[in-house]
Amino acid sequence: MVGYDPGSKGAAPAPEDAALSGSAAGMVTRALISPLDVIKIRFQLQIESVSSRHPEGKYWGLFQASRCILAEEGLPAFWKGHLPAQLLSVCFGAVQFASFEFLTEMTHKSTVYDSQTAGVHFVCGGLAACSATVACQPLDTLRTRFAAQGEPKVYHSLRHAVSTMYRTEGALGFYRGLGPTLVAVFPYAGLQFFFYKVLKNLMGPPHKDSDVSGQCNLRSLVCGSCAGVISKTMTYPFDLIKKRLQVGGFEEARAHFGQVRRYGGFVDCVSQIAREEGLRGFLKGLSPSLVKAAVSTGFTFFWYEFFLNVIQNQKGSQ
Repeated sequence: MVGYDPGSKGAAPAPEDAALSGSAAGMVTRALISPLDVIKIRFQLQIESVSSRHPEGKYWGLFQASRCILAEEGLPAFWKGHLPAQLLSVCFGAVQFASFEFLTEMTHKSTVYDSQTAGVHFVCGGLAACSATVACQPLDTLRTRFAAQGEPKVYHSLRHAVSTMYRTEGALGFYRGLGPTLVAVFPYAGLQFFFYKVLKNLMGPPHKDSDVSGQCNLRSLVCGSCAGVISKTMTYPFDLIKKRLQVGGFEEARAHFGQVRRYGGFVDCVSQIAREEGLRGFLKGLSPSLVKAAVSTGFTFFWYEFFLNVIQNQKGSQ
């Protein structure tokens, strides 16, 4: 159901259907995984070691961080930056899936390649995600700033954050970390679509003597979760570097969390992390990130196919 299928009995999804389904999938998934995202970002931005064996910084474990945030900032803290995060998810989901459906259809009709091969899904998935990233990067930067700030807050509302950033950092401030983001998002998203396709092919078609719809939904969830874990593990350091660059110029809000650093760019960020934190520094926050990747990718594919089925069934019954 994901990507253009020339053998499908029905018509290919219209761009607006794919966009609407992608938006709905992103919205539902974001509401579910926001707490994991907040914890992951806190880990990524911490200079001190994130280790329960040698606790040096404010956070040193998944459950410890959860208790600490809950005690100091309350339950709503796990949804800090939820509005820009929701806008990001809705926008990203719409652009990514609409672009992916368009690219796979164009590839099949304009080249010698079969749109249902995993290799085509890798390339089209990566390109679709890059398109969505360029469109949504300002929202991602705002989401990171909100999730990173503690108490007292530097930004009191989305409007205040936008006006403050534009006044103090200019328009380019909203695109901090875009370079490493694009470097990371192409293989990450490409691998998600690649492994999703590979795993669904390995599982084979659903059994006809049982609930086909239920089987398809479960397969989407399982394959999406596995694809998310594999792709996130392979590309995680780029995500961490992106987060470090996105909070540049935001150091005063991070001071009470521990040490802060200023980075002169992608290369400087990599060299400072390697020199001060070692190779393990590039993997800070990996544990909540893998849990988040499994949940978010699984639910994204699950809800996308679910909503697309609903829309197409509605159109078919009219």
